[in-house]
Amino acid sequence: MSSSLGTLFRVSTFGESHGIGVGAVVDGCPAGLRLSEADIQPQLDRRRPGQSDLTTPREEADRVSILSGVENGLTLGTPIGLLVHNKDQRPGDYDEMDQVPRPSHADFTYQLKYGNRASSGGGRSSARETIGRVVAGAIAEKILYDEWGVEIVAWVSSIGAEQASGINPDTISRAQVDGRITRCPDPSAAVRMEALVREVLAAKDSIGGVVSCVCRNLPVGWGEPVFDRLEAMLAQAMLSLPATKGFEIGSGFAGTRLRGSQHNDPFVMKGDRLGTVTNNAGGTLGGISSGEPVLFRVAFKPVATIGQAQQTVDFAGKPVVLEAKGRHDPCVVPRAVPIVESMAALVLLDLALRQKVRE
Repeated sequence: MSSSLGTLFRVSTFGESHGIGVGAVVDGCPAGLRLSEADIQPQLDRRRPGQSDLTTPREEADRVSILSGVENGLTLGTPIGLLVHNKDQRPGDYDEMDQVPRPSHADFTYQLKYGNRASSGGGRSSARETIGRVVAGAIAEKILYDEWGVEIVAWVSSIGAEQASGINPDTISRAQVDGRITRCPDPSAAVRMEALVREVLAAKDSIGGVVSCVCRNLPVGWGEPVFDRLEAMLAQAMLSLPATKGFEIGSGFAGTRLRGSQHNDPFVMKGDRLGTVTNNAGGTLGGISSGEPVLFRVAFKPVATIGQAQQTVDFAGKPVVLEAKGRHDPCVVPRAVPIVESMAALVLLDLALRQKVRE
């Protein structure tokens, strides 16, 4: 189904941006896991709007409720229903866009595909749909850490032309990432990024950027040849996120400029296991986790909905000038950080369970 992800740990998300609420159903969570809303809420708090004056001013507490699958603080092994109510709804902000597809937005394709759409806020194409991914991802992340010690940390590595440097993926922590409102742990770059986003916001424009992510402590063996390779599943998950336009792992596109003698990762003993001196492969070999950190990057385009006047046409082809209303982020990448982490957790847990069946 188009709104579901996973094989053994399966997640289905539901809800529209300005509907009653959004959420997810998680099927395949093992029984006996200690779980409460308090385990899920921290990631939602990192994703929610209104965290700073650089994000959308939409006021949403985004409090999660567990509807099913948990009793007396323990999972039952049955489907877990999770719901977050929409509180600050303003569908009227989108009245003028009912007949005008926003440039570079999914308004056009949803309307032509279904012959109907939730025009207020974009419905399922809105980034608010990612709440379901985050609540499910928080559960997956808890299992990954409790059973395998897996740590997942994402950060903003660029906004526009401003690039972070000096980030050590072996030691980077979420506390360091959250120390800046741009979620860039390079202090100098964070200052430049913040100034750039403020400039874009004042111009009623938007700008894109890149989120980097590291997944540490994976054992060797996660990932399924040939089509369900670890990097392929990560790529699918990340490119399913709103506003994504690129994915690369390890050396990525930069690796194409190297020779094999430069790019190869020589093996070496690391304690009681084989490891590699370098990690240009990004933690996978043949689509299977190698035991090295999995390191990847996700590119996010500028938000399509901007306040500047744009010359376009309505669905009938009549020329119009669109000045979009509503409340939108000038740059989505700071709030995308926990979403990227959540999607990585969903992919990793599903592949971990598939490997566990073999053991």
